[in-house]
Parts: sequence; structure tokens; C-alpha cells
Amino acid sequence: MAELRQARDSFRLKVSDIHEIAVYDYGNPDGIPAIFLHGGPGAGVSAKQIASFDLDTYRVITLDQRGAGQSTPVAELRENTTQHLIEDIERIREHFGIERWLVAGGSWGSCLSLAYGQAHPERCLGFRIHGIFLGDREDSDWWFHGSRTIFPDYWQEFAEFVPEDERGDLLSAYYKRLTCGDPVVEHAAAQSLRGFSARTQTLEPSAEHVSTLLQSDAALAVSRIFTHYCMNGAFMPANALLDNLDRIRHLPAEIVQGRYDTVTPMVTAWKLKTAWPEANFTIVTLSNHQSTTGPMAGALADASERLAKAVKAPVHA
Repeated sequence: MAELRQARDSFRLKVSDIHEIAVYDYGNPDGIPAIFLHGGPGAGVSAKQIASFDLDTYRVITLDQRGAGQSTPVAELRENTTQHLIEDIERIREHFGIERWLVAGGSWGSCLSLAYGQAHPERCLGFRIHGIFLGDREDSDWWFHGSRTIFPDYWQEFAEFVPEDERGDLLSAYYKRLTCGDPVVEHAAAQSLRGFSARTQTLEPSAEHVSTLLQSDAALAVSRIFTHYCMNGAFMPANALLDNLDRIRHLPAEIVQGRYDTVTPMVTAWKLKTAWPEANFTIVTLSNHQSTTGPMAGALADASERLAKAVKAPVHA
């Protein structure tokens, strides 16, 4: 994997009367342009996520999506939908004068990458997606309930945060508390939800990873925005991303999936791979959901290298 490098430039972009987003510009200004889309939704982006690109070969633009990271207001749900995020990506592309770019993302970012690509296929050179999440109810049901088959101990603590009569629908129970308007209740719910998330993302237990993800404001942002999108089916019709694959199946694509991903399980990636056989599909055996270390980080760097050879097209307007 490439060395960790910081952004060459960053700026803030006002995208509505409410939202201002943070935008970051990495790598070679004359390189292959790419947009990297972080997960969550609401998790924000880090330089570690950009390290899977060779920044001498690529120019990687990224952003903290609405309400996430350094974007403001933090944890804001108004005017925060998939369609708004797609519009923001287009504003950024136009700002840089990029004609077409590689679209990359992981977890929620894989969902947003596909949604953006299907809305604007003419603007895409190809895709690099990992930790596949398609935004359907079964994806969120797995996270809130199905994952207890692997983590019954962590799940029991997660479920017991709410009264017993609400545990049959943890998504609704947590969303109610994360949006109740009482900061004490909202932050407590965020710590519980993000704590469960952090403990289930790594192949082996990592106290450092858990501590990093529990930073208070960041935990509230991702918990509120994640449940907001799950409550609304990612603001897309059911099965939309699979139904509309014909819009992008002609483009080069790399799907990278951890076999032991317990957050976005491999069955979802397999469903996408089956519907999109033209895409290259890589299974990373010794990997859970975390993508910035270990074999998954290496597999993503390899996928970026393959795509650099595959995407040969005019890139500037």
C-alpha cells in the first residue's frame, strides 16, 4: 500500500442554505482523477482511506459528506439524502473541471458510488468498491439483528440499551433516541450504537479501533445519519442498484470483499457480483470490515493499480 500522505489542498464548499462540506484534494494534479466516498453514512473521511491509491498515479478528490467529519452542521439530517449527496459530488466534479473520474467507496460509500454512477454514468471512468452495502432493508436488518448470531455478547449489551418491548426493532428504537432532541440521551445512544459497530468491524479485537470510533461528536454524527438513512431505505426504491446495473456494467469495475465481513456480509457482495459478472471480484480471506490495514488494504491497492491500467479516457473538460 502507498505511503500515508496528507491532502495537497482542502476547502469548504457551500452546497445549500444549511450545509457546507469539507473537500480534500490528494495526489498528482495531472493524474487519473478519482472521487473517494466514505462510509457510515456519516463517518467522515481520513487520509488512511486514501493510502490505497498510488498518489503519483492518481489525483484523489474526497469529501466529508453532509453532516460528517469537518462538514457543518455536524450530524444534521435536514436536506441529507442520497440525492443530495449525488448533487454534491457533481458540484465538486464541476468545481475541478473534471470530465470523468474513477468512483471509489467502501461500505456505505459503495452504495453511494453505485447510486452516483447510475445517475451519471457519462461522468464515470470505472469503479472500485468494497464492503458492499446496497441500502436495502435486509442490509440494515442484518446489522441490527442478524449479526447477533456472531456477536451475541456484544449484541446483548447493544439491545439492552433500550427497553425489552422495543428490542424487536432496534433501528426504530435507536433512531427515536438519536433524534429526540435531548443531548444526553442522543449522545448515550450514539455511544452504545457506535460501540457495537466498532467492536464488530475488526477481524481480531482492537481496543484502539473502538476508542477511535467512540469520539463523541463523530459517534453522534455517524449514528444519527446512519439510522436516518436506514429508516428511509437509503432514499432509493428497493433493489434499485441491482435493477439499474445496465447503466454502468460496461465500465471497468473492481469489487473487493472481506470474506469474514460481519458488518456488510459477503452475501451482499456475492449478489452484486452475480448480477454484474463483468466486474472483477476479489475475496479477501483474512478480513472483516476494516479496510485501512492488513490484507484488505493491500487488495484495495492492487485493485487501484489494475484500474489505472484499464481506464484510458479524456478526463478534463
